[in-house]
Formats: sequence, structure tokens, C-alpha cells
Amino acid sequence: MKIVEGNTLERKSSENLTEELNRVKRNLLIHYGEFGSHLPDVDLIIYNPKNCEVIAVISSKVTLRERIAQTGYWKLKLSTDCVTKNIKVFFITPDEDGTLTKKIPAKKGRAIVEVDTDGCYVMSDVKIEESDKVKNFSNFIQDLKKLLNN
Repeated sequence: MKIVEGNTLERKSSENLTEELNRVKRNLLIHYGEFGSHLPDVDLIIYNPKNCEVIAVISSKVTLRERIAQTGYWKLKLSTDCVTKNIKVFFITPDEDGTLTKKIPAKKGRAIVEVDTDGCYVMSDVKIEESDKVKNFSNFIQDLKKLLNN
């Protein structure tokens, strides 16, 4: 697997990308009909260099606020196209505002992570109530390996 920053694909035109990255970009585009095709706002893209298939995207932010809703939106948009429907969408955060610490009662950001993303990893010493989708960051590499082996 390889990783590329989202900005690399966003800021460069197709002519200025390698063939590999151009194919990755095309495999991540979301089509808006007459309004063109656009890349989702993500920080990292994990892809298979053999076929340029996008495996997962990662968004990261210090606090959740609007960004978690954006991440949920991109997951929903990606799931509507046959080319992008299997792309996993993850959110990584130190959760400085404590939005993810309690499962119930869930704050809005926790609810969005639990329902509208493929998972969230928290980089914090503060104890969080973990679930299948909200985990400590120490689980990220192991979970990513599981994803790649499936």
C-alpha cells in the first residue's frame, strides 16, 4: 500500500501528476453532474499501487466541530458510486473538546462518527468509552492491517 496527501491530488492538475496518482485521483472523484467532479476533503489517501484502488481515506482535526460532519458527508457521497462505495473513511483526532469520551449519552460528533464513518481513532490520554468505531489511536495500525488483509 501507499499513502498520498489529499492536497497533492487536489492542488495539481492531472497533467502534473504521475500516471499512478492520476489514476488514484480518478478513483476518488465524486461526480456532481453538471457541476463537475470533485475530490473529497481528506488529509491522507491509502491506495494499492498495483491497481490504484483507493482503500481508505483519513481526515484529521484537533477538534471535531464542523469537520466531523464533513467527514460523514464525504462517506455518504463516496458510498453512492460503484467506483468509490468500498472506500473506508476514518477520522483521527486528539479530541481536545472531549466530544468522543462518552458513548451514551452521545454528543452530536460521537453520533456522526458512530453512524456515518467507518471509524474514529482518538489520540489522547483521556479515557474514552470505546466501541467498534471509536477507539484509542493505539488500535489504528492493527485495524488497518485487518482491513488490508480482507
